[in-house]
Amino acid sequence: MRERSSLLDRLRRHRHRGRTAVLASLALLATAGGGVGLAAAPAAAAGVSCQVTYAVSNDWGSGFTAAVTIKDSGSTAISNWTLTYTQAGNQTLASGWNGTWTQSGKNVTVTAPSWAPNIAAGASYTTNANFNYSGSNPAPTAFAVNGTACNGANTPPNVALTSPTAGQVFSPGATVPLAATATDSDGTVSKVDFYASTGTGSNTLVGTATSAPWTASWANVAAGDYSVTAVATDNGGATTTSDPVAIKVTGPSIVVSPSQLTVQQGSSGTFGVKLSSAPSANVSVAIARSGSDTDLTAAPATLTFTPSNWSTAQNVTVTAGTASAQAGGTATFTASATGYASAAVSVTESAKASTYDQYFLDLYAKIKDPNNGYFSPLGIPYHSVETLIVEAPDYGHETTSETYSYWLWLEADYGRVTGDWTGFNNAWTNLETYMIPSHTQQPGQSTYNPAKPATYGPELPQPDQYPVKLNSSVPVGTDPLASELTSTYGTADMYSPAWIMDTDNKYGFGNCEDGTTKPSLINTYQRGPEESVWETIPQPDCDIFKYGNSSSGFLSLFNDGGGSYAKQYKFTDAPDADARLVQAAYWADTFAKAQGKTSAISSTLAKAAKLGDYLRYALYDKYFKQAGNCNGSTTCPAGTSKANEQLGLLTWYFAWGGASDGSWSWRISGSTAHQGYQNPLAAYALSTDPNLEPKSPTAATDWSASLTKQLQFFQWLQSTEGGIAGGATNSWGGNYGDVSQPPAGDPTFYGLYYDWQPEYHDPASNSWFGFQTWAMERFAEYYYVSGNATAKAVLDKWVKWAMSVSQADPTTGTLTTPGTLTWTGAPDTWNASSPGANAGLHVTASGSATDLGVAGSLAKTLSYYAAKSGDTTSQKFAQNILDIIHSKYADSLGYSAPETRTDYSRFTQAYDPSTHQGLYIPPGWTGTYPDGTQLSSSTNTFLSIRQWYKNDPQWSKVQTYLNGGAAPVFNYHRFWAEADIATAFDTFAQLFPNS
Repeated sequence: MRERSSLLDRLRRHRHRGRTAVLASLALLATAGGGVGLAAAPAAAAGVSCQVTYAVSNDWGSGFTAAVTIKDSGSTAISNWTLTYTQAGNQTLASGWNGTWTQSGKNVTVTAPSWAPNIAAGASYTTNANFNYSGSNPAPTAFAVNGTACNGANTPPNVALTSPTAGQVFSPGATVPLAATATDSDGTVSKVDFYASTGTGSNTLVGTATSAPWTASWANVAAGDYSVTAVATDNGGATTTSDPVAIKVTGPSIVVSPSQLTVQQGSSGTFGVKLSSAPSANVSVAIARSGSDTDLTAAPATLTFTPSNWSTAQNVTVTAGTASAQAGGTATFTASATGYASAAVSVTESAKASTYDQYFLDLYAKIKDPNNGYFSPLGIPYHSVETLIVEAPDYGHETTSETYSYWLWLEADYGRVTGDWTGFNNAWTNLETYMIPSHTQQPGQSTYNPAKPATYGPELPQPDQYPVKLNSSVPVGTDPLASELTSTYGTADMYSPAWIMDTDNKYGFGNCEDGTTKPSLINTYQRGPEESVWETIPQPDCDIFKYGNSSSGFLSLFNDGGGSYAKQYKFTDAPDADARLVQAAYWADTFAKAQGKTSAISSTLAKAAKLGDYLRYALYDKYFKQAGNCNGSTTCPAGTSKANEQLGLLTWYFAWGGASDGSWSWRISGSTAHQGYQNPLAAYALSTDPNLEPKSPTAATDWSASLTKQLQFFQWLQSTEGGIAGGATNSWGGNYGDVSQPPAGDPTFYGLYYDWQPEYHDPASNSWFGFQTWAMERFAEYYYVSGNATAKAVLDKWVKWAMSVSQADPTTGTLTTPGTLTWTGAPDTWNASSPGANAGLHVTASGSATDLGVAGSLAKTLSYYAAKSGDTTSQKFAQNILDIIHSKYADSLGYSAPETRTDYSRFTQAYDPSTHQGLYIPPGWTGTYPDGTQLSSSTNTFLSIRQWYKNDPQWSKVQTYLNGGAAPVFNYHRFWAEADIATAFDTFAQLFPNS
């Protein structure tokens, strides 16, 4: 029988300088019950095929350390290898290791050590040495192994698509010109391939250029919407893929933007009109209205385009009258011309409610405008419009489940204003299509044994303490949910979204390492609470060893498998994003009921309820050990039922996975509960709303109990000043206290130990003010719908504190929230019958930040609190926030404020063992990314494994900073922040329609 293995994981959410996203991870190794270790390398065949990478680290001016990685790029092993090269300067050998080093004049020879005489086909080996030098330190350029010349250090090429351009329109049957710029810093570009995809995720090769200028033609293109990319390949075989460009192929046509518009009664809005291609003579375009809403009118009725102004959009103004009977009505305005395909704009007339609803609609239109870059060519929301951004996602055009949750919330509010629920349903469909793993992506979940959910793997404090070994002797509990869920839904598959995806397949993993499919589910964080985004090594969620290390993929970076690893998939869920999806669904349900349109979203609500059913995995200890009885040692008792396993709080993550061949599978939960993850409104919805109660027999009861526990949790964590402290853990240090014990006298919450910085420490997890507003916003929403006295008491104190440490002065335009929160002391040990006053727990706010997304979240919190409590001070503070955002920070894409990013110095930060900072790769480990980038213990920085960042249009600002200039300043448009602002506008309009 095949022995099921499990994982060592680390789901981490990193808020860097107040930025956001969900982070998760897990890597698991497995050995089959008759698993075979690594076989001895076969004898080398005649001839050698090799690639050599040379890198310098720790250059101290008169000496340096060199790492030389030899890759066998052939199909047979290299036996008894000898490496030779010639120094390009006056470098002299001091000492060497991982090989026998000698130098004669400028000639260097390295022979294989006795323990590593052979390099297997496709594998790599790194040997190291220290050298002395004076003057300059040029790198050698020519290498040979066993007398056969190898290429030098192979840096992937640079490539950018220059034709077609984004939004370009072509006629069916036309030839699309393809062009790119491509360079290679250490060699030559051998070819550029051009690919096109039509929304199915797969790419089709449509052209190849083998010499500069890198151009080709894509002939006889059929009608459709396409995403085009260029892939450059250099003389060493390394590849780089350009950013995608979306184009449309249609006949001579009229182009309108946006295609959907909402206008409040008594107000007006505009849409732009232009032609898809240059006409030979003037073209007259007529604007005609159809539909039942005669209260909507458009002007002008005719537009004229000439051969010179055809590509410049002309505006049409749509005005809504004031007839109350027309509120909620729609009309379609069609732009048509002889010989051109027409284009239509759907316009909804909304009731006159508030200026803030118009602000909402204006921002909604900017976010949904395809020309503004918030969505990928597949309709997937990006983390940010900008690509050069490092905070939790390490690249702006990745996507998280958090981003999806904000998209759903945006569409729920749009449905409230307009009565149109199409966008709400479409957002969930997109989530289900791309973010929730399909049956084929999670094979073998039917093999899962709830009595043996996973094998224990310890978490350790520092990244350089990995890989670690799993320990099957540690007792684990029984999963109490699996059987009920399987019985309820007739499948063993999990219905939960992965937390992050590579939307445009920038890394090149593809789906299960097929290399091309978009999007690609990936993971990043894996190694302890000190692992920053700057120290992550992205890897595919389905690891079949095509990339990374040839015998273990990326698994051996994190787990010590003793030389034997199993190909597998692994997914991690971010529970706070799932809860926010349920939260958005609750408001959609509430708004649709008021409109008599529940049936329009009933199927999506049922899916949200199902998601909430599986979200219960976040309420348990990671290895289903007993709750509140597990911080002394890994020998603490295994759980046996919900009664002794359930923490009742939303933990940092849960995860599942299994063998790629479906022969075994596993599941785990989390052990650390952060206050910023709790969502009492979602618990309330899942336990009381008939349209959102999950189908499983015990689900509503579980969520009702969680609601009570979450309310108590906030009482327990509230500081003397009012801020909410970090959280609590059932597994101190991620290893149940085996490495270090909780501080003496550390207070507990139902046996869970207090932790002021739960889950991650670089930076401290509860130092970001956004975690305060996000959590208390949900708290305030729950108070608004329930009137709960406990919620009110916590909010009374928190609201006063939050306003005291923030500024929203409409006279000066000053808008700030705290830059950093610092926590001292600890809460009293929890006593449900007599909660303590927490006189020793304090928070200090220092610095200031103009974080518009956080400010929007604060405005929503204050609005819900004010609407229920009648507090006019908090209402006015919320209104001031919104007025300042709208008047001072608007731009063509939405709203943004300048941000100075001193942390971008870490782009080139090498690993420093004294501080444990920098990108760490275990000694002797080697691997390869799909683009050919080499990974080894002494050659990498954040930038070196992401060389494509140098092609980013904003990279020059970072390079100037790295060269000693001023820190770069960026204006970012994060999807979550824009949605937080938009929904803040709508919340205020809804709650205070006369303001």
